[in-house]
Amino acid sequence: MLAQDIIIRPILSEKSYADIANKKYYFEVAKKATKTQVKAAVEEIFKVKVESVNTLNVYGKIKRQGRTEGLTGNYKKAVVQLAADSKSIEFFDSLS
Repeated sequence: MLAQDIIIRPILSEKSYADIANKKYYFEVAKKATKTQVKAAVEEIFKVKVESVNTLNVYGKIKRQGRTEGLTGNYKKAVVQLAADSKSIEFFDSLS
């Protein structure tokens, strides 16, 4: 897989904004991506040094619209911790 196929989008929430100061970033990644693939993709795309990667599967929630029920989509989330001597990701600098 290409690096652009592994990293789908950044996850922007209150918790992720709070962790930007600690050089911890959240991404939605491909469901079949491994931790080593995510690490290589982040290092290639953003030109930073990654210390650790944690991944978890997020299951969809039940949502209702009137009488009908449905599920939101499942996805895989990666929490990327950058090394202390690494520069921060420029995309997130403008957000904090």
